[in-house]
Amino acid sequence: MKRSRSIRLVLIGGLSAGALTTSCGPESARVSADNVYTNNYYVPGIGYYHAPFRAWYAFPYNHRDPRTGRYFYGGQWGESPFQNITNISAPMPAAAQQAQARRTDVPRGGFGRTSHYWGGSGISS
Repeated sequence: MKRSRSIRLVLIGGLSAGALTTSCGPESARVSADNVYTNNYYVPGIGYYHAPFRAWYAFPYNHRDPRTGRYFYGGQWGESPFQNITNISAPMPAAAQQAQARRTDVPRGGFGRTSHYWGGSGISS
């Protein structure tokens, strides 16, 4: 009895791991205005999602510049951190479209990939 129970758990665990692996591919991680993202969600090539502003920016939300002592939020710099209770939201349609188009973690086909193999910049388009 014990044996079959542990086998079931192993099989269920294996199926769960397979489901997680397949759901994490580039297609399922597509940036969309239909999805919600947490504050500081990172997209390679785009940056960090600022939930109160519903867009991506180069620096994390409320990033402090040690040189100036100012804080970055929503594309601007301020004297103090931006306080807002929004920590999850859906991006504006234009912001989602731009983020998806500029991602660097999605393999893209075409002639742009050859630069990686011939010692080019390695950036494919």
